[in-house]
Amino acid sequence: MIFAGAVAAAVILGYAYPLGGVLPSGAAVRVVGAVILLAGIGFDVAAMREMRRHRANILPHRAATALVTSGPFALSRNPIYLGNTLVLTGAALLFGSLWLLLAAAGAGVAVTELAIRREEAHLAAQFGDAWRAYTRRTPRWLRLRF
Repeated sequence: MIFAGAVAAAVILGYAYPLGGVLPSGAAVRVVGAVILLAGIGFDVAAMREMRRHRANILPHRAATALVTSGPFALSRNPIYLGNTLVLTGAALLFGSLWLLLAAAGAGVAVTELAIRREEAHLAAQFGDAWRAYTRRTPRWLRLRF
């Protein structure tokens, strides 16, 4: 809901207060945007598949049924939220929308405060030491290793 609301706000603000020409444009920027958008979709799909493979509940308002730490969950404790944020960021670059870029950043902050912190408390209570060990080796969002 947070990401859908962010997109709706960006579209409305874009019509009410157009900010054309603020972001860099051109084919290279659009290609980068498309790659980021596709990476976001990839994170979403891979995370959902991994959760299904482990028979884990995917609905955030229901109790966790399994602690999934493999696949995209080895890179990020929140690969679906990360994927959604990447989709918005990529779309912002692809379509040259500063409002969408701001919405992506705002949604990332909002989902951390309104969903992730609550979910983490639930997972800590549900899975105890296994959860704490997972948090020590896997970042909340993403750590790139080169």
